[in-house]
Amino acid sequence: MRQKVLGQFPAGGPRGSWPAEEFAAARRGEGLAVEVVMDLDRDAFLVVLARPSAGRAR
Repeated sequence: MRQKVLGQFPAGGPRGSWPAEEFAAARRGEGLAVEVVMDLDRDAFLVVLARPSAGRAR
């Protein structure tokens, strides 16, 4: 199953900068269930729509 990527951010950002987390927080503020994951092949953080857990799916 593929996930929808909402944003991609380089892993080598400036120290103390968390652009993927900040982007994700803004999307959560809009009501989206998102999570930040690491794409090792691209060396990037991805903000993706969260997969529903087995307990929540109906």
